[in-house]
Amino acid sequence: MWALRGSILHRLRCSIIWAYYPFSWTEEKEQEGLKFVGQKAPKLTLKKPVGSVIITVSAHKLLGSSMPCGVHLTRKIYVALLSKCIEYLATIDATITGSRNGHAPIFIWYGLNMKGYIGIQEDVNECLIRARYLRDGLRNAGISTMLNEFSITVIFERPLDHEFIRHWQISCVGNMAHVVVMAHVTTEMLDDFLDDLVRKRSVWYQHAGNVQPPCLADEIGMSNCSCLDHGKGLLDGY
Repeated sequence: MWALRGSILHRLRCSIIWAYYPFSWTEEKEQEGLKFVGQKAPKLTLKKPVGSVIITVSAHKLLGSSMPCGVHLTRKIYVALLSKCIEYLATIDATITGSRNGHAPIFIWYGLNMKGYIGIQEDVNECLIRARYLRDGLRNAGISTMLNEFSITVIFERPLDHEFIRHWQISCVGNMAHVVVMAHVTTEMLDDFLDDLVRKRSVWYQHAGNVQPPCLADEIGMSNCSCLDHGKGLLDGY
């Protein structure tokens, strides 16, 4: 998203969540023969001027386009701020970086038509279920973890081994790591990841001397932290 503050245009990047949030549910519920996850997410609109200036939706993530592309939705007044008259085109150019890629709209149209509303909702439901599956698996292993409501991004304790991080292509910041559970991620993949993490984690801390799992209470809350002070401890049950 972007937001105007004074003469500066701010953008908060929400390209993944905007693709699945309108289809998100919380608890299990039957709808049109398909099993969905609970209460529908609150409706988001462009009615308020601050915090809802531009909506960005990526098409190459959840929708599965074969090239990086997406859609920006905003008010015409903000498009006018970025528009420029191009002399040799004899028109006003409002495209991002001057791009006039005709393939991207075709891929987006194709993806939307192939999946349809119910197809996208089913994909989102599976992502939500598997994200909760990963969160529960990490918690059961005594690993600090957090998953926000209507989210498919699972945050957890950063692994100690760089090779493990590289192998599983995990994004890390400070003592935290996260996994985005997209539609291609299966339960079997999550089981392999959990088994590998739990097995190697016990080795890391056995050979780390007095090093203990980090406390993430400040980052993800005490209720989500499994350090020695707030949770199950180092390797409870393993």
